[in-house]
Amino acid sequence: MRLASAAAPSGGGGGDGDLAHSGGPWTKASVAAGELRVTTAEGLGKMAAAHEGIAAGTAGLGATAALAAVRESWERRVSAIRDECGSVQGALLNVAREIGEVDENNKVAFSQLVLKQDADR
Repeated sequence: MRLASAAAPSGGGGGDGDLAHSGGPWTKASVAAGELRVTTAEGLGKMAAAHEGIAAGTAGLGATAALAAVRESWERRVSAIRDECGSVQGALLNVAREIGEVDENNKVAFSQLVLKQDADR
């Protein structure tokens, strides 16, 4: 939306669908979700590596079955977190593209308006 008396913003998207991000809050949140997804995936790999050979080395112990059940439970939970972070990452980035980081753009537009009003006085 633009006021009829306001000039078109310079450097604005030409309607080609490409949006340059300013590193606003939606983009930052998307990056954080992506980093968390990667970290949880790495954690799953480390957990699997740490448990290699445990069943063979502790055969017959009751704790082995309990440990396996706990590990499987944690793997399901961490996998769900990893998957959710991947989903949220994409959703947040889509929001950033759709609204074009409106808050940041409005801040710039209003500061330009104030400067213009000051110059007109």
